[in-house]
Amino acid sequence: AENLKIDASKLQPWIDAHVPGAGSIKSIEQFKGGQSNPTYKIITDNKNLVLRRKPPGKLLPSAHAVDREYKVITALGQTDVPVPKTYGLCEDEDVAGTTFFVMDCLDGDIYWDHMLPSLSKEQRIKVYQSKNKTLAALHSVDYKKVGLEDYGKPGNYVARQVSRWSKQYLASETDNIVEMNNLIEWLPENIPDDDETSIVHGDYRLDNMIMKNQEVIGVLDWELSTLGHPIADFCYHCLTWRTEPLFYDHAKLKEMGIPNEMEYRDMYSEITGKDLSANWEFYMAFSLFKVGAICQGILGRVRDGTASSKHAEDRGMKVYPLSQGAWSIVENNFK
Repeated sequence: AENLKIDASKLQPWIDAHVPGAGSIKSIEQFKGGQSNPTYKIITDNKNLVLRRKPPGKLLPSAHAVDREYKVITALGQTDVPVPKTYGLCEDEDVAGTTFFVMDCLDGDIYWDHMLPSLSKEQRIKVYQSKNKTLAALHSVDYKKVGLEDYGKPGNYVARQVSRWSKQYLASETDNIVEMNNLIEWLPENIPDDDETSIVHGDYRLDNMIMKNQEVIGVLDWELSTLGHPIADFCYHCLTWRTEPLFYDHAKLKEMGIPNEMEYRDMYSEITGKDLSANWEFYMAFSLFKVGAICQGILGRVRDGTASSKHAEDRGMKVYPLSQGAWSIVENNFK
């Protein structure tokens, strides 16, 4: 992992020029975890910073676009959406080996378990309200006003996504899954005509946000963000209620202070003034299909020998229950 090391003596002049008052770099360590863009914590005399960079080596052109991530986080810095403060993007590869950007390191909690076992009932209510309010705030940003009108193609997001994930699925297909074939045929014919455009996060989930006192203080991991359909983005975020068996038990959720799917959806409607009920089940079927296609991609890599762990295979096999779930939504609501 030598090529992932960053030379503090080369980075120091950049920090001096872009992060006023930071002082000298004391340590640089790489965060563990599955980030597709290597991420480092930089401790200086007076600040804790985070550096995210492109991985070294040849890459797919659209993957690992740290410059896009920098652009969206910086633009959202002038809105109500909580994001870390950014200090600059460096495309001079002599400084850290690849393009990178630097932002504040936020001090707070990251929760991994949706049931939030370490919190009280009142605290759980706060977490769910804050998550919901934060995504609603993102979808309410005027993307043209913050300079993101060229951040994606406005319009037809769902149609483009259906086509993209159908292609990805077929490219990595390892088995003939009837439900996936049915969805690939049915979804494009049934896209609702409720098209609207906002900034979407693309992977808005509990472990992509930092909280302090159960309020979101920073949303992270913007790699999949673009201009898209807010309801598709919100619905994808709500998949927990359809994929986590613990979330099927409404009485248990109530006891714990966690809203059920409809309560959570109504919370978003109340903030945004949008009625989501008309096409909700379409977006649920689409969201499950999309995760199914992602899982199939993992199975494809297992088959090709580029992903070998038992864990990868287990994740990939979820394409079966996900596609069955998606197709049963279609059969129960549209047939």
